[in-house]
Amino acid sequence: MKHPLFASVLCLGLGCSWQTTSWAAESATVTQLLAEYQQAGAAEFSVEAGKALWEKSFPTADGKQRSCTACHHLDLSKAGEHVRTGKTIAAMAPNANSERLTKLKKVRKWLKRNCKWTLGRVCNAQEKGDLLVFLSANQ
Repeated sequence: MKHPLFASVLCLGLGCSWQTTSWAAESATVTQLLAEYQQAGAAEFSVEAGKALWEKSFPTADGKQRSCTACHHLDLSKAGEHVRTGKTIAAMAPNANSERLTKLKKVRKWLKRNCKWTLGRVCNAQEKGDLLVFLSANQ
């Protein structure tokens, strides 16, 4: 399986000094979820496919369009704002938000909730994996 964490894992093995506990938690969480998604039948994950899904607009029942970027931005290092509630959403890039992608239960919850709200359905294993490698690549 190829994914953008290779350089990070290599650095982890070499003992690079920039490692943090939150990075290790993010790496473990993402690695576990990617393994689960592959067991569920997903193929190789793609940063490009994740980016395309992140930027794609999906029609809603009322004719409006929704996309991940509507709330989260194209620049993952910036905070976003929920289009309906106006609530601030912390940056998605793990290097801008050390808590991002660190808690397994939270990642599962938000992927489920946001896929349903944005796409109008639950994301499949391939889509979830592609999104995770895209978000992880934005270090």
